[in-house]
Amino acid sequence: MTGVLNVYKEKGYTSHDVVAIIRRETKIKRVGHTGTLDPNATGVLPICIGPATKLSEHITSADKTYVAEVILGIETNTGDISGEVLLQKAVEFDRETITRVVNSFATRSEYMQVPPMFSAIKIGGKKLYELARKGETLDVPARPVTIHAIKILNFAVEKNSFTIEVDCSKGTYIRSLAVDIGRALGCGATMGELERTRSGKFLLSTAKKLDEIKIGRPENFIIPVDELLPYPKIYVHGDELRLALNGNALPTDSPAQSKFWICSDEKIIGLFASDAEKLRPEVML
Repeated sequence: MTGVLNVYKEKGYTSHDVVAIIRRETKIKRVGHTGTLDPNATGVLPICIGPATKLSEHITSADKTYVAEVILGIETNTGDISGEVLLQKAVEFDRETITRVVNSFATRSEYMQVPPMFSAIKIGGKKLYELARKGETLDVPARPVTIHAIKILNFAVEKNSFTIEVDCSKGTYIRSLAVDIGRALGCGATMGELERTRSGKFLLSTAKKLDEIKIGRPENFIIPVDELLPYPKIYVHGDELRLALNGNALPTDSPAQSKFWICSDEKIIGLFASDAEKLRPEVML
């Protein structure tokens, strides 16, 4: 059993909880998620199973889409509504100004974003949230992220909030984006509800809840790796098969930078990349 499950993570579960449940249901030890979602967040959480865990980097590098609530007039230590309130200000709720400021975040090719202290980023070998829970704070360096598109879906004047949909690069923290929007508006902000609706090719519309997976059996929902990464296939036999199975390079006349699934008649052996001289193994399955 190898491939990826498109799981819909519900509220109250950590990403590690989901991994543990899938590990128990499949009876396979090699299980891993492809991008943490906070316990209060919901949405798409691709889970790699078996040898497909080696491909997690290829999957996590994809762009993401989120729908998030931005609550104005408040800042917290976590960047979301679950945290301790650090600041409260009166809000002048002007839809035109809010729209202009929100749209400005999509006009930058990159923007330097400071990740929240309550995040899984490691500094000095320790995760930031572990330090934050001890009351420690650090000057976390800003990182470049890209907001490909952002739009306001609705306003809730009575709650001093609005909802945005964001298409962004890997590594973008929507909590930090909400904080930055609030500061640009001059009143502060924090994130309320959050749902990831897309992670690369994985869509909310096809994600399965854990109960659905348990009832329907996980193997019925696993997406094969060659469907996720639809590279051409090369079937090898004889000496080339023996070379491939041992992780050795293969002769090729393919152009450089091309990638291929190298297969026997029975299975996919691995993902190989061409450097114009050889096909060299990138991920062995």
